[in-house]
Amino acid sequence: MPVLDHDRVRDFAGALRRDGRRVVLTHGIYDLLHPGHIRYLQAARAEGDALIVAVNSDGSARASTSPSRPVTPERERAEIVAALDSVDAAFIFDDPTPDAIIGLIQPDIFVEGTGWPADEVAGWNQAEARGRRVVSIPVEPGWSTTSIIDSIQRTSKP
Repeated sequence: MPVLDHDRVRDFAGALRRDGRRVVLTHGIYDLLHPGHIRYLQAARAEGDALIVAVNSDGSARASTSPSRPVTPERERAEIVAALDSVDAAFIFDDPTPDAIIGLIQPDIFVEGTGWPADEVAGWNQAEARGRRVVSIPVEPGWSTTSIIDSIQRTSKP
């Protein structure tokens, strides 16, 4: 599946719902894809019939991580995510929270990859206010893009 623009992803989600399929939406940076990402996306997909992934733009990724991130540009990250078997569509979003994309996609299920309390998860209130189910999937321990970058930096020093 190619990376969709906002109009195409909204129409794609609408078509899925008209076909009676439960649409799952999740979001993230997905820089330097690792097994933790794969397992998370597989678990998110298992919550419904189709998984749409909103990939943070480079600007929103920098704002939530560091000025030196992401390592991989947004179009490439979105293309890699869209190619995964568990993902039915991917698109890039530039907002600081997932509120706008929840409004755009109107998912039946919104998946957040945290163990935070509901009142601390961006987008949680908006999803529930729309009558959507919200699921929190724990982040896979032992995997993080930051730790991969740190390891590369340690091994590349003379």
